[in-house]
Amino acid sequence: MSTVFVISLGCPKNLTDTETMLGSLLAKGHTLVQEESGADAVLLNTCAFIKPARAEAEREIRRLCALKRKGRIGKVLVAGCLVQKNGAALQAQFPDVDVFAGLGAIEKIARLLEKSQHCFGPAPATLHLPRYKAQATAPHSAYLKIADGCNNRCAYCTIPEIRGPFRSKPVEEILLEARDMALRGVTEISVIAQDTTNYGSDLYGRPALLSLLKKMTGIDGINWIRLMYVYPEKIDRALLEFMASSPKICRYLDMPLQHSADSVLKAMNRRCTGLQLADKVRLIRRLVPGIAIRTNFITGFPGETERDFNSLLEFIETNEFENVGVFTYWREPGTPAAAMKKQVPQALKQARAEALIKAQSRVVDRLNRRLLNTETDIIADTARTGRMPCDAPDIDGYVEIKTRTPLVPGRIVRVKITGAKGYARTAVLA
Repeated sequence: MSTVFVISLGCPKNLTDTETMLGSLLAKGHTLVQEESGADAVLLNTCAFIKPARAEAEREIRRLCALKRKGRIGKVLVAGCLVQKNGAALQAQFPDVDVFAGLGAIEKIARLLEKSQHCFGPAPATLHLPRYKAQATAPHSAYLKIADGCNNRCAYCTIPEIRGPFRSKPVEEILLEARDMALRGVTEISVIAQDTTNYGSDLYGRPALLSLLKKMTGIDGINWIRLMYVYPEKIDRALLEFMASSPKICRYLDMPLQHSADSVLKAMNRRCTGLQLADKVRLIRRLVPGIAIRTNFITGFPGETERDFNSLLEFIETNEFENVGVFTYWREPGTPAAAMKKQVPQALKQARAEALIKAQSRVVDRLNRRLLNTETDIIADTARTGRMPCDAPDIDGYVEIKTRTPLVPGRIVRVKITGAKGYARTAVLA
């Protein structure tokens, strides 16, 4: 059996695929190691969403192949989205790689390692509870993928091409996975998918996220459930009212909006207008008091005018989102947006991104002033740090707690915020 070092790139959804591969390797007797040098094999799970992600993955492949040629590592295994996107072309580009595994082969990774085989092909047609899985996050906090693929066809996005059409995991299998997490000591679950709010529409004929959440909140040991990657047009009053009534559902939504100008939203093939987005944000805040909204925006989409961008700046200032990710538009071959006229120069995209970040910094400063001397629950991540409900693991901010008694990771404790700068806060036990 082999010693294997693992590198996982990309988003939390990708990380769950890494966890499936880890579980498969362990089940077949392979050993995971913490040091790359000297490993019998190195497994790289790749991202291919935009050009910088592909460039990062290709740099890692070159680096690993160079280490292999020097005899510092054994086999090189490359899996995931880049393999799914570029297929056998990667084999010609990187002949030193021993195994290429597409998305349909992640549960076969141990056999591919043993036989030094490549496996390309389509993404899985269905989504099920993996036979084996090994958690790669902190012991008390885990990601639970309830669906994969996407049918929304945003004009800039390559996900449908890479991950395939939207498909949900059966509710019974999700609950089995969640109960197993609880038995292992997980107290916080982040629910993820490409489009979480569309969960169940393919299996049950209608979205079933609310029904799923009601069942998940009945699992003993799971104290926080966090919703990631929701679409604004699919968030309804019933879901929000349940969030407000359940102590286990974090008052937090990760809701990528991408823009606020109608012309840009239409060109992106998004389903809402700017006014509808503003109305939805107001409804969310009214029905779920104290909720934190995380969102993403893209600057420099084809045809974005100065007026469009200024409306986005105003949108951020007015709606005061707790967390914002800012991305410049990347022209992805094969997407409708790549063929659009009025492509925005890269320098202007970057300048607008920097202006957006500055605007959000001003918002965070205002939110932090209101946060001072308030009390909140936090989930402990280490003996001295934790996160508020508004902070998703490894994405948002953190709280440093000044206490002589070490905190127990996974426990929820009450604190009083004593300082805040950016997304770093300090607190004492309340």
